[in-house]
Amino acid sequence: MMQDSDKASRRVCIDVVGLGVAEHALLTPATQKAIQQAEVIIGSDRQLAVISQLLTRHIDHKQTSYSQPKQVLLPPLSQLFELLDSCQQQRVVILASGDPLHYGIGRWLLTKFGKENLQFHAGISSIQAACHALGLALQDVEVLSLHGRALAKIRTRLKTKQTLVILTDKHSQPQHLAQECMNAGFAQSVIWVCELLGYAQQRIRAFTVAQLIAAPDLSFDPLHVSVVEPLGAGGVLPNFPGIEDHCFVTDREAGKGMITKREVRLQLLSLMQPAKGDVIWDIGAGCGGVAVELAYWQQDAKVYAIEHHSARLRCLVANQQRFGVVANLAIITGRAPAELAALPIANKIFIGGSDGELASVLALSWQQLPVGGVLVASAVTETTKYQLQHFAQQLPDEQTETLQVAISKGTKLAGQLMYKPNLPVTLFKFTKYEEADNE
Repeated sequence: MMQDSDKASRRVCIDVVGLGVAEHALLTPATQKAIQQAEVIIGSDRQLAVISQLLTRHIDHKQTSYSQPKQVLLPPLSQLFELLDSCQQQRVVILASGDPLHYGIGRWLLTKFGKENLQFHAGISSIQAACHALGLALQDVEVLSLHGRALAKIRTRLKTKQTLVILTDKHSQPQHLAQECMNAGFAQSVIWVCELLGYAQQRIRAFTVAQLIAAPDLSFDPLHVSVVEPLGAGGVLPNFPGIEDHCFVTDREAGKGMITKREVRLQLLSLMQPAKGDVIWDIGAGCGGVAVELAYWQQDAKVYAIEHHSARLRCLVANQQRFGVVANLAIITGRAPAELAALPIANKIFIGGSDGELASVLALSWQQLPVGGVLVASAVTETTKYQLQHFAQQLPDEQTETLQVAISKGTKLAGQLMYKPNLPVTLFKFTKYEEADNE
């Protein structure tokens, strides 16, 4: 059977056809030709029905012997690779709803076969159709797919004055979206439900959050797109880095407990510069202040939060859900360095706690860190600071950056304003510019 690694050495030719959203596919001449010349056509029942008329007309036009293409129901992706392997040397068309390269099957096919073996035929997506029906410019909306994804992910996108166009499934029906809006402080939001776009039965309805919550049994066609305009006070979910301490669930009263405080978190975000594609370890994650901010503001990074303390773990899980970072924040139960070997190699690491294992955690983290990688650590006690200074002395000066964050917060004493200092936190940033042993 063909393996993923074979894609570079084996050439296949697959036409991927976006059928758009119309009841009768609007296809270009080139797309029609690809379908008519196909030997195998793969699609859902509905998609195969859409192109059946085109094939019938082609047979009538030819008026000669014409071999109908084999029509195959689209299997689960886990079986599609094997199916395509069995179609070697045949002209294959894969049918897709809407635009195959916009939250469609196209991306998966690219990872398996490479763009040199694929020919894409664009179609109008349901997202485009919904925006046109409602008079929304595509560049002014945020597109979110909850299809096959956790509903909580919407919590990373619900923002004031940010219209969302959402692809959904049975776990993210309009009533679910309405409840999320209510929980986020957007109780006045309007939700448009666009059903059967492009079909004779097309229907677009606007609902308030209250209407949807009051109608839990109201059903919608499976072929629908939801458009959410968040309206209301908001204030529950953050709009900018530096989430207030009291917003986190902790093992103590609000704003206290085992989280890195906001002012220090902002410095850490600046030092780490989370970027698309990063793999980040947060060692000694506590209740998750740093891990959550990293995952929330850079959703194309993968963050691994390592923590063993049971009460803090419960808080960490609660904060993961509260802020909706369920897709890119993985919680690892255990201690470092024991748990690190099983994790994907990180290019950015934050050490916020080590339970007395700082020396070994530093050594292992630095050893696996690739060139260009960054290791950031914080210290409150003099012992931890000394260990980090000792580590820094083994590196060239240009590989180390360090600063101390000393914050005093205003409070009232006998009716008078005074500033109460917090314990200073020392931060170290080590950048691996070249391969070097640090022993």
